Order: sequence, then structure tokens, then C-alpha cells
Amino acid sequence: MSTVPVRNYDIPELRRLDVAHHLPAQTDYGLQQRNGGSKIITRADGCTIWDGEGKPYLDGMAGLWCVAVGYGREELAKAAYEQMLELPYYNTFFKTATPPAVKLAAKIAELAGGNLSHVFFNSSGSEANDTVFRMVRHYWTLKGQPQRSIFISRWNAYHGTGVAGVSLGGMKAMHAQGGLPIPGVEHVMQPYKMNEGLPGESDADFCARAAQAIEDRILEVGPENVAAFIGEPVQGAGGVIIPPEGYWQKVEAICRKYGILLVCDEVITGFGRTGNWFGFQHYGLKPDMIAMAKGLSSGYLPISAVAVSSEIVEVLRAGGDFVHGFTYSGHPTACAVALANIAIFEREHLVERTRDDTGPYLAKALQRLADHPLVGQVRSLGLLGAVEIVSKRGTNERFGGKEGTAGPMVRDACIERGLMVRGIRDTIVMCPPLIITHEEIDRIVSIIGAALDACEPELRKIG
Repeated sequence: MSTVPVRNYDIPELRRLDVAHHLPAQTDYGLQQRNGGSKIITRADGCTIWDGEGKPYLDGMAGLWCVAVGYGREELAKAAYEQMLELPYYNTFFKTATPPAVKLAAKIAELAGGNLSHVFFNSSGSEANDTVFRMVRHYWTLKGQPQRSIFISRWNAYHGTGVAGVSLGGMKAMHAQGGLPIPGVEHVMQPYKMNEGLPGESDADFCARAAQAIEDRILEVGPENVAAFIGEPVQGAGGVIIPPEGYWQKVEAICRKYGILLVCDEVITGFGRTGNWFGFQHYGLKPDMIAMAKGLSSGYLPISAVAVSSEIVEVLRAGGDFVHGFTYSGHPTACAVALANIAIFEREHLVERTRDDTGPYLAKALQRLADHPLVGQVRSLGLLGAVEIVSKRGTNERFGGKEGTAGPMVRDACIERGLMVRGIRDTIVMCPPLIITHEEIDRIVSIIGAALDACEPELRKIG
């Protein structure tokens, strides 16, 4: 891991400049100002980050769902350095390509398998899903069916923050900013039985109802008008929503029945997170396209990709220019780092370790919280986990009669105790680096338990 000396930063000055000039992502800027600036993170190693005051935090979120191989990997820094010396940047617009981009495309096609033979590069998951949006619509136009422009997505899905990504996503708070979604996106219920199951409804019946909602919407808008269904194998930013058994098989069957493209958003679930290289492999699916980002480079450099089936590529090849792309599509340094990152995955068997060791260990460890009086459900798949908070066990009742009261409070209590996790509504979610140890998993669970205990008296006052 890292051997870089610790720098001495002027933290008060950085916090002042943060308020004076910096607009962080997804932030309440009034709160940023009232707090006197953001928490300044200065260094990291393994699964631990440190703030400017020298306080360590176990990073239960792998940065933002991405630092799979952990922090401080010198070989990734060296891969960037060596590529920068040779060719730091060149584009792919002028009938050109670079060795790292070509090699990475071939490697992704190998890992994805099946008919996902070609890869288009971008810089972020949001850009990847914008690429999906345009490519799918272009494909159907080339097929002589331009009316096939509608995407079916799910409420509470997250597909990025670009105009297309927010529209494809199903988060109403994001739709409220900027007059979104754009036309041509239909949303249906999510496979989230904890929140949307009916009283006494079995898992099988809920699964059938959630899948039927997709078919019903397809029939409502006309199958001849539907281009694709897009979904995360596990909804990450929605709260680690793990669909019931059989859900994805039903969804795929519906797509094939009506000739609709199946797109899997693997931005979070890709690269070992579920115990397979990709989430669709866990569910045994054969998608037409997949979007990926985050774990592709373990967050060391910005890069994302869209893997595309050979059938779609054959249509694109007959259609002339696909007038879409980004300055940094196939950025050679980012691609070189991604290749080195995948080499670490393979050498250290991180995918298999997640599937056979750390993923099952996390699932077992989370069960220690299942009987806590504030816990309505614990759930996990691979190294994605969630603890859902309720005011009354055995129900879906929330403190204060609404979602989002308990989650931020318990999250902050975890952070105070040295654990970075995310609070999504009333769910504490985790996505630790794939290098995490059993001891560190035990620390995650222990700190969440302590935070729940500490917050319970105040939450009970809320009612």
C-alpha cells in the first residue's frame, strides 16, 4: 500500500476556501456555509481514509461505491505515470485509437462474455447512460422503427445526473430540479417488497406483481413504441434494493416477448461487487447493453464504458457516423489504469473472494443486527449491504411518520464513531472495498450497532 509521506495542510484555510469558492456535488450549499466548510479528506490507505484533523474512518462506501481494490495502490499510480510519459492523451474522433483503449475494450468484452462484443468509452456513469440513451434510439431508427423511443425504468432507480440519466432514473427529488424527466421515459414500481409489498403478500406474488407492472406499462404505451427496459441488477443509490428471486428472469422474458432491448446499469454492481464480474451474471441474464463505471478503475481515474451486443453493432455499422462521443472517450491514461486495476482483481482473486468469503461473511455479520429494536431488515448481496430502520419491528412504520428521519441521524452517528456509510432515507447502506477483511467487516457492524443504540432514545422522542 501507499508509502507517501503525510502532508501538513492548512485545514482552516481549506475550509474557508471551500465555502468561498467550491461547490461540492449533491450538497446543501447553505448548510455547507453554516458548517464552515466541508470535512476535508486528506489521505487514504487500504480501507481507511483520514480527515485533515488526523481522524481515521473505515470507508464503508469504497469512496462512492468505487474503490474496489482499496487506496494506496502504487501500481495504479505507476500505470498512470508511465502512460502519461508515453501518450498522456489522444482522442478517438479522427479515425484513431490508442493501445490502452483497444486492449481495455477487448478485456471488458472477455469479462462480459456472450454477445457483448464491443465497448464505447466515456468518463462517468452518467455519461455511460447518456450513451445508452442515444445509442438505443439511434439503433431503432436505423432499424426503420424510429417510433421505438420509449424507455421503461423504475421509480427510485438511479442512472446518473445528466439530463438523460436523471430522466431514466426514478428519483422524484431530482426530477423536481430542472423540469425533468424529459419525454419518452416511463417509470414503474421497483422490486422493493419492504416498502411496496401488500399485507400478507408472498415473495412470489410480489415478484410477479412487480414484473407485471413492466408488461402492463409496455402494453399501455404500445410495444411498438418501446425501445428498451433499463435497470440496475441491484438498485444501489436507491438503498441497496435486492430484487426477489425470479424477478430478473421474468423481466428478461417480457423484454424478449415484445422485442425490447434489455439494458443493465452495472455502474455500481459491475466489477466484483455481487461476487461476479457483473451483476447480470449473478442473475443469469443476457442483456443487450450494459453500462459500467466506478469499479472499472477503482475510482483512481474517471472512466466508464458501455458494452454493446454484436447484433446492435452490426446495425450501427450499416448506419454511417454515430455522431456521439466525448473529448475523453477512451482516454489512454484512464484506460491504462483500468487495465492495471483489472489485473489486480485477477491476481488477488477479488471476485471469487467476494463470492466465497467476504460476501457471505458480511451477510452473516449483518444478522447480528437483525434483532435490534430499530431494525426492520438487513440485506446484502456480495459486498453490498443495507440495514433498514423502522420505528416498530415487524412493520414498515417510520419515525415521525415519514421516511428519512432516522437514516441521516444514524449515519452521522456512524461517522462520529469512525465509519463512513451512507444514509438513504431510513436505510444505512454499505459498499466496502473488495479487499476488506473479516475484522473490518466486524467493525462496520459493531459501529452501526453502537450508532443505533445511541440514536434510539432521541428517535423514540420523535415517535
